[in-house]
Amino acid sequence: MNRRELIALLASTAAVSWPGLVRASTRMIGFMGPGAGGAQSRWTAVVMERLRELGWIEGRHVAIEYRWADGRSERFAEIAAEFVRQNVDLILTHNTLPTLAAKQATSTIPIVFAAVGDPVANGLVASLAHPGGNITGLSTQTPDAAGKRLELLREIIPSLRRLAVMGDANSPVTKSDVREVEEAARNAAVELIAFEVGQEGDVERIIEAVKGRAQALYVTISPTMFVNRNRINTLALAARLPTMHSAGEYVGTTGLMSYELVINLKTAKALRLDIPSTLLARADEVIE
Repeated sequence: MNRRELIALLASTAAVSWPGLVRASTRMIGFMGPGAGGAQSRWTAVVMERLRELGWIEGRHVAIEYRWADGRSERFAEIAAEFVRQNVDLILTHNTLPTLAAKQATSTIPIVFAAVGDPVANGLVASLAHPGGNITGLSTQTPDAAGKRLELLREIIPSLRRLAVMGDANSPVTKSDVREVEEAARNAAVELIAFEVGQEGDVERIIEAVKGRAQALYVTISPTMFVNRNRINTLALAARLPTMHSAGEYVGTTGLMSYELVINLKTAKALRLDIPSTLLARADEVIE
């Protein structure tokens, strides 16, 4: 499922779970974004499109309060508390950390989440079949995705033997993501070097440490990684490190690729990497 389909389904989930929201004259939705508003404009546009298709017209049926954390994890609790004070009728979230903050802030306001890690292991829902409580949504659990990303990297770098992985020290899903990468690397006889981004300056420090030690950089998904994506990709390119991301939005203008399958040919050329035609034919998007 691509990001557009995922967020469209998010809006559908809200309509199915709380149909009373549609029937009421005007309701307020609190939309919590982990990144910056401009960077997430594609996502909000898709949500608005799907709401209109469902008959929810902004300004007539719904009012939407947008709040952006700009990649700062400490903002999630503040935003969730603000939504509770405003007594919004529904909270829409994206990613695990903001969803956890919303759940901790209220047990009565309906919450719909998109693109979280394991919602059971993270304590968001009781089970996938019966989430219970006031929360539901979509999980991005893909336990075999790390192996697929490594496989794709090896199509481009057949000699790949050393891989660095960069994760968010403050994200509860990073450890499970890294474990999956470790297992995939072990199965492929690839040496893995793991690093965590926890404070200002860590991205530069990690790229410098990786330079000359690894043949590629695997970047896990989180709000912090999203906000720092351009800096990560630019520094990695300067260090001649191909980057593998979890989502297409992270590739930008200087990243190499992601799975969902986005490939940046300009970056590949700068790194003097040949992309097999068979791989290009399978790509969802090619950046030239």
